Amino acid sequence: MTTYADLEMKIIHWAEARKIIPNSTPATQLLKAVSEMGELSDATIKNHEDEIIDAVGDVMVCLVVYCALRDINLVSCMEVAYDQIKNRKGILLPNGVFVKE
Repeated sequence: MTTYADLEMKIIHWAEARKIIPNSTPATQLLKAVSEMGELSDATIKNHEDEIIDAVGDVMVCLVVYCALRDINLVSCMEVAYDQIKNRKGILLPNGVFVKE
């Protein structure tokens, strides 16, 4: 199985070979990620597992390229987010409402 770091570098090299890096912009990659999120939403509504997997991957590729263009590390971003949420207490109710403790 490929590690996250190996796959991230493969995506960056792929984007460089196609001149996405450096010719794209973070804003362009953000808009592409939002578009892919729309595809993910559509696939989720339709419960199309193959399309869900493809769309999640596409969103992640856009985020990796976005971060590369901004010279930030995606894993570091996730660490910051986790540090902010790790001590939150509460539960998500079946109706989708999160109740803080």
